[in-house]
Amino acid sequence: MFCALTSYPDDLFDRYWEPYAENVSVIASNNTPSVSGFWNIPPSKIFESALSTDRLEPLELRWPPLSLPNSTYYIALYFADNRDSMLSSSRLLHIHINEVRYISNLEVTSAGAAVFATRWPLEGQTKITLSSAANSNASPLINAGEIFDILRLGGRTHTRDVIALKAMKSSLRNPPLDWNGDPCLPLNYTWTGITCSKGERIRVVTLNLTSMGLSGSLSSSIANLTALTGIWLGNNSLSGTIPNLSSLRLLEVLHLEDNQFNGEIPSSLGEVRSLREL
Repeated sequence: MFCALTSYPDDLFDRYWEPYAENVSVIASNNTPSVSGFWNIPPSKIFESALSTDRLEPLELRWPPLSLPNSTYYIALYFADNRDSMLSSSRLLHIHINEVRYISNLEVTSAGAAVFATRWPLEGQTKITLSSAANSNASPLINAGEIFDILRLGGRTHTRDVIALKAMKSSLRNPPLDWNGDPCLPLNYTWTGITCSKGERIRVVTLNLTSMGLSGSLSSSIANLTALTGIWLGNNSLSGTIPNLSSLRLLEVLHLEDNQFNGEIPSSLGEVRSLREL
């Protein structure tokens, strides 16, 4: 991605596109193709600018900027010819990733093009090289790229917990930005403030959003997270009433202090026999 930082709502799938950081020539595009023709619907903003070279020399990019762990990756690269569509000259590209051929003689037109690899092995620093084909009289160009690590999920979060957390998210005015998708998976990428159990039947076991600057109300759906052993929501700006939590039979710790709740502490908390810290 070579223009401004882009994500939802410009990207319907909430992918995170950031500008390329190295010192490479960025050119504005005179052409923005329709993204409806791309199966994964990239944001149209990615075609507003591109990286290129002044001459027919190869374009080398160190991308992604971080060293990658040894794994198999999904890679997609996006192109659109920025020249007048009436020009008869062609733009043909050869693309290599770490000196391995990715695609040859890719024709880039004003209608746009995308190339994909679904299982490409990578490790360490990655170099993408774009060069003009012998019969092309236009310099190499690229508009954007995306890369995903392919992870084994091994299960999914209990549906009851997913529904409850999504209802909680709706009741918050400013929920954590990563509260999307499965709350507990992939492993090591759980939602902010959440820890989960292991095994095939994955449950949310703690919720810690202390001092997150949250506002809005605390949804009664939190009572459906019946595997919770600890809740920490202190030092926020939550308002409204505290819901009935008597269904949380495993709850041991509950911190709701320093918020803007009204009313009394529910007497139903006395029914939570495991509660030892309030």
